[in-house]
Amino acid sequence: MTEVEALITLNQLPKTGPVKIRKLISHFGSATNTLAQADSTLQQVSGIGPEIAKIITHWEQHSDPSSEITLAKERNIQILTQQDSDYPAALRDSPDAPVILYLWGKLEERDIHSIGIVGSRKLTHYGRETARKFAFQLAGAGLTVISGLARGIDTAAHEGALAAKGRTIGILGSGLMQLYPPENLALAEKIAAGNGAIISEFPLQTPPDRQTFPQRNRIVAHWSRALLVVECPTRSGSLITADMANEAGRQIYAIPGPIDRPSSSGCHDLIRDGATLVTHASQILDDFTQLKFTTPPAAEEAHPAETYLDLSEEENTVLKSLSGSDQAIDEIIAKTKLPAHKISVILMKLELRNLVQAHPGQRFTRRT
Repeated sequence: MTEVEALITLNQLPKTGPVKIRKLISHFGSATNTLAQADSTLQQVSGIGPEIAKIITHWEQHSDPSSEITLAKERNIQILTQQDSDYPAALRDSPDAPVILYLWGKLEERDIHSIGIVGSRKLTHYGRETARKFAFQLAGAGLTVISGLARGIDTAAHEGALAAKGRTIGILGSGLMQLYPPENLALAEKIAAGNGAIISEFPLQTPPDRQTFPQRNRIVAHWSRALLVVECPTRSGSLITADMANEAGRQIYAIPGPIDRPSSSGCHDLIRDGATLVTHASQILDDFTQLKFTTPPAAEEAHPAETYLDLSEEENTVLKSLSGSDQAIDEIIAKTKLPAHKISVILMKLELRNLVQAHPGQRFTRRT
């Protein structure tokens, strides 16, 4: 058995989980060695009692790693371990980092610049439109939008990112072959087709239940560089996600709503407890533009120790064409040789990121 097969096996076993699996691997040196141990030896590890030890020693009753690998290949799904370069660096050092990630679609280097967007499944019209608007603006400015592909705010966030032709990642609370909710299959297919990825830590045919969703939420919280809560009541899983993100040192943003509507009471609680109130995406983008991110150790060889959000070549061209004196859009077109429709979109993105200031009469200056 290979190490990858052993990791898949441990991940398929009941009553284990990533924390226990990491303890076992740390103690025995590898997943392969872990599966080779006797009951009594396994119980020497903290948290491993007789029941779990028996499950591990009789792993063949619960797991078939070869079939899982074959099934994944047939459906063009990658299986990532923490040793793979595509494994998200932001998750790798988490104490409960997933042992296995199932990836449908493609991850890109720029996904390191990500923001989680979460909220209620029972959303209002205000919540839906606000989530779409913020996701559109944030994804259009270059951030990857991460959410849970659930009904409500999650769906609106993914849709907004796609409308901006930006990147978005959906984290499932089920296996990829038990996609939930089923009505979001078309949305998932669109994301995986070239606009991002659908991710799960659960074996392919795992159905959703009450335990899988909190596990999913921690991935959203730890992977995202910041978390935006759009709309949620006082009792909401989104508040748990916000707590997880806060504990992980992530910036928390919350959008206020009408004070007499319970649908926004959870956001108001977050703001009262220290979350940053935002009413426009530019307020978040300004923080991202100024904030330096420490690159995780695995990426240090390929990248500088600190990186910023990068502009595209065309965005840099437009920005360099501007000065402290306001310029008409026609002047910018003449300087850059770019078509008018591109200039308009680029100027909007730069304005959202607080790099450009717009003036009446379609005139623009570069912020210093």
